[in-house]
Amino acid sequence: VCSSDLKKLLISTTALVVLAGAASAQDKVLNVLDWGGAYGESHKVAYNAPFEEKTGIKITVTDADNPATPIKAMVEAGNVTADVASVEYADAVRLCDEGALEQIDPAILSAGPGGEAAKDDFIEGAVTECFVATDVYSMVLAYDDSKFADAKPATPADFFDTAKFPGKRTMRKGAKFNLELALMADGVPAAEVYQVLGTPEGVDRAFKKLDSIKKDVIWWEAGAQPPQLLADGEVTMAYAFNGRIFNAAVGEGKPFKIIWDGQIYEMEGWVVPKGAPNKQNAMDYIAFSTEAPQLAKAAEQISYGPPRKSASGLVGNIAGKDQPMGPHLPTSPENLEKGLSSNLDFWVDHDGELSERFNAWLAG
Repeated sequence: VCSSDLKKLLISTTALVVLAGAASAQDKVLNVLDWGGAYGESHKVAYNAPFEEKTGIKITVTDADNPATPIKAMVEAGNVTADVASVEYADAVRLCDEGALEQIDPAILSAGPGGEAAKDDFIEGAVTECFVATDVYSMVLAYDDSKFADAKPATPADFFDTAKFPGKRTMRKGAKFNLELALMADGVPAAEVYQVLGTPEGVDRAFKKLDSIKKDVIWWEAGAQPPQLLADGEVTMAYAFNGRIFNAAVGEGKPFKIIWDGQIYEMEGWVVPKGAPNKQNAMDYIAFSTEAPQLAKAAEQISYGPPRKSASGLVGNIAGKDQPMGPHLPTSPENLEKGLSSNLDFWVDHDGELSERFNAWLAG
């Protein structure tokens, strides 16, 4: 009997040791869902490597075309394997509303340089119930500098002036961004765009402005198209993602210039799926990666701006080049003041009707 009891005790003790070892191993891992490519590489350099070094936590990264999609599937299946994920702002809000994300206490975020609360150091909208922004990207106007020998385009109004600045334009095929741009080109201050666009008269005004260049527009659907259309000489001006134009201009030496006046910016950032197996590690990682020095380091790798005001001044040269990155970022103070923050709530309410009208207008 004693022997039997001893055997049971040994088995129980061994099981506890194994479980404790598993828990200890689990405590030192973090599973990240990311986008891959140059964007994912920027996270590896600025966030992952230094976080591993500081904490001893091993990061495993899985890439997805859009991390929001597997998050939703994981939570619905009750089999969550990701601890933290990079998603677009709109997806973060939607997933949070659906109860698919953990709430993030803003108190975990490091204070600003003056001791102010983190939320006051982030740009407006960058910290929400379930989301902390890591970067800001934007839709910008751009042109082929070799096509304009004398006067250079500099404003949204110039984009619509094909008499003064000849050539075809390219714009994203859709209502969002274009209606806002049209109103700014028609003289509406950025701060009043959504107020005007929220009225039938404002919508009519935007479409009337788009009418003025409709015959001169080549519509794009993939982000790689605008720089290619510029490079091929099919258009002289484009409305495109800033990172795509930056890569073509700085990375490939194309004679492209960005016009920051009229940029419309949006954010990407971290979320924690509901039921994340290493939730505390995820929160520690979010707090670490959104400190100003890390955000600045990421911005040196890719031309998306840090969402913390205090990080902008810390951004140095473009990685591998003797050239400052600051002027290429949507969040540089001189660029940000010329921009418009994309209004998520407006598009949640009006996307259906405005997209339907845009498609009808395009076909007409």
